[in-house]
Amino acid sequence: MDKTLPLWRKPIKTMQRRFQTFIISLLLCCLACHSLQAAEEQMQPQDDGIRLSLLTCGPGKEIYSLFGHTAIRYENRRKGIDVVFNYGLFSFQSSNFILRFTLGETDYRLGATEYKYFLSEYLLDNRDVWEQTLNLTTEEKQKLINQLEENYRPENRVYRYNFFYDNCATRPRDQVERAVNNSLRYSDDMTTTDTGRSFRDIVHQYCQGHPWSQFGIDLCLGSEADRPISRHQMMFAPFYLKDFFATATLADSTGIGTRPLVSQTEQPVVIPDEDKQTETTLFTPLLTATLLFLFVCACSWYGVRRQRSLWGIDLILFTVAGLSGCILAFLALFSSHPTVSSNYILFALHPLHLFCLPWMIKKVRKRQTSRYMQANFVVLTLFILLWAIIPQKINPTMLPLALCLLVRSASNLILSHKQGLRRRIKR
Repeated sequence: MDKTLPLWRKPIKTMQRRFQTFIISLLLCCLACHSLQAAEEQMQPQDDGIRLSLLTCGPGKEIYSLFGHTAIRYENRRKGIDVVFNYGLFSFQSSNFILRFTLGETDYRLGATEYKYFLSEYLLDNRDVWEQTLNLTTEEKQKLINQLEENYRPENRVYRYNFFYDNCATRPRDQVERAVNNSLRYSDDMTTTDTGRSFRDIVHQYCQGHPWSQFGIDLCLGSEADRPISRHQMMFAPFYLKDFFATATLADSTGIGTRPLVSQTEQPVVIPDEDKQTETTLFTPLLTATLLFLFVCACSWYGVRRQRSLWGIDLILFTVAGLSGCILAFLALFSSHPTVSSNYILFALHPLHLFCLPWMIKKVRKRQTSRYMQANFVVLTLFILLWAIIPQKINPTMLPLALCLLVRSASNLILSHKQGLRRRIKR
């Protein structure tokens, strides 16, 4: 029996084989695509819908907002959450706010605000806002969220504020560093103090254009504010935190691979330069103090020529100097702020001006030699002569102010000396 296929069945058999080959090839392609897709999903983690970012806000016009502000934004698209955790909330209506602030016992608290309201507030205040998206893993994100939620508990949200060491910028930084399990690597050495910068230098940087605010802060800060600080300490200022985060990286578990801490930077609020408010004043502290010094010199010259004590000028000058000295002494002795003690300005402005004022004025009115004026003349002379080597950067405005007190002391000593000569001649 001939087993060969008829000629009409051979094309059909060939077509069946080709169709089977096509089906098998198609199935193999599908399996290969699925395997590649699974591999890509393992290499590129899925978007969890959570975004955590650092918000940096531009400076305001009030003295407490000159340095800008920092907050953390938490966005969860799947749950419809978009809030800002803000460590910079305080109230002037708090009991004894000014006294507590002076003593360094100001309490700030952590607040949570909807992102749209937070943004609109800075838009109304004409303040820029920058947003840096943190390049965190799902585990790191969840840890940071847990920390923020723990901080926001009623019993934890209030904290003791310190301008240089524990503020609205250092708290977010510390939370991020904790959330990444110490894998954060900055591009510079953050511990060395060879930066050539001090707390006062950074204060001056952000007080440019606000001379009266700078003068007031300089009066209160002591020599500790002039010590060199590390880059990690420099991050008390929000913009330094923003810049150091921009170049930081995160190390993986092996310590070999790294990824940037910030994956994206954008600016949701952009204020044109012409709309930003700046302080404009004709009479700066230095100019005002210089004019006062010239006025005191002119009055003193007139008083010596006319043999008049002009004790009213002394009453005003030494009263103001004494009251200022009481504030500085109170800060140095009782405040817990670590940078207000050891203030060398106390050699020129001190409480003794106020306490010794009655006896001093009594001697001045009678044109008698005042031991206090003699001591004050010596102290102020040394203060001015040793100005350059005092281990504290003293605001230049203090020089004409100290000279005012020096000139009045010298004027009264000259008058008392002349009065003494006349008495001797009459005898």
